Amino acid sequence: MDTSTAGSIAERANEFRQKFQSIRTEIGKVIVGQDNVVEEVLIALFAGGHCLLEGVPGLGKTLLVKTLSKVLDLEFRRIQFTPDLMPADIIGTNIVMENDAGRRYFEFQKGPLFGQMVLADEINRATPKTQSALLEAMQEGSVTVGGEIHQLRAPFLVMATQNPLEMDGTYPLPEAQLDRFFFKVVVNYPSREELGTILDRTVGRYDDEPAKSMNGEEIEQWKGLVKEVVVAPHVKDFGIRLILASHPDSPFASSTTKRLVRYGSSPRGLQSLLLAAKIRALLDSRYNVSFDDMKQSVHSVLRHRLLLNFEGEAEGVDVDSIIDEMLEETPVEA
Repeated sequence: MDTSTAGSIAERANEFRQKFQSIRTEIGKVIVGQDNVVEEVLIALFAGGHCLLEGVPGLGKTLLVKTLSKVLDLEFRRIQFTPDLMPADIIGTNIVMENDAGRRYFEFQKGPLFGQMVLADEINRATPKTQSALLEAMQEGSVTVGGEIHQLRAPFLVMATQNPLEMDGTYPLPEAQLDRFFFKVVVNYPSREELGTILDRTVGRYDDEPAKSMNGEEIEQWKGLVKEVVVAPHVKDFGIRLILASHPDSPFASSTTKRLVRYGSSPRGLQSLLLAAKIRALLDSRYNVSFDDMKQSVHSVLRHRLLLNFEGEAEGVDVDSIIDEMLEETPVEA
């Protein structure tokens, strides 16, 4: 890379950081706290991935997605997942129409999935058949109905929510669908000060509306910059060893992983880790990935990709603690 090219990328990296911060500022006019959640959702967006948000009801998950779509000028759609929801209810279906001449024909009626920012609320309440209807859309950016492929409008982001406490009447997400989520983000309860601010904004007079900071076309352009960020071979190898450390039969696995994990991350987890690290480098106005960039995203990348065995499930092991051990036992230099 010549000096002029490096300088150009550095300038664009700095501009990206400023744009990113502008979006966070506008979201902060509505969302109180949750800085880490906002950051990781935006990282997934610019990486072209989807997010699974886990938290108890009332923490502002829906409000976050609605605010984000407003700030980014993206078409928002909400789907409330219930046990009786059918695939056609979210994808759409062919309906019979009749023209002026009395001739009948089929016309595709789009479902709520044809948005740009789709909130899949309480996704684990729908049956596996309906959950799987999202798979093609999340991976390919299209849906197939009656043998015809319908493209979704880019950028396309699925934000799914689930309640970690109430398990009655829910259907665990299959591994194939979990792997389609770029991040699994844990939404924590607000602090004492944050609760006070929430009260001021919701039960008092508060008129600060967020402004549009970007649009879909700009988002697609910034995605191109992400791919240009440089990753040195030894940094890339660190990410590879981290992913291999999640597999119990790997020589890089820790004793805890070997004892409690049934299956580790797929290669898609490595791709997510690398893309997230590239974006974190840009946010630091750099165009090269560091070891710390990798480490910052590893929990959100892996916590839904590690499958515990029977012993791990029986002990109620926190997957994040296994990831902590992986980080401690994986040296940055091989």
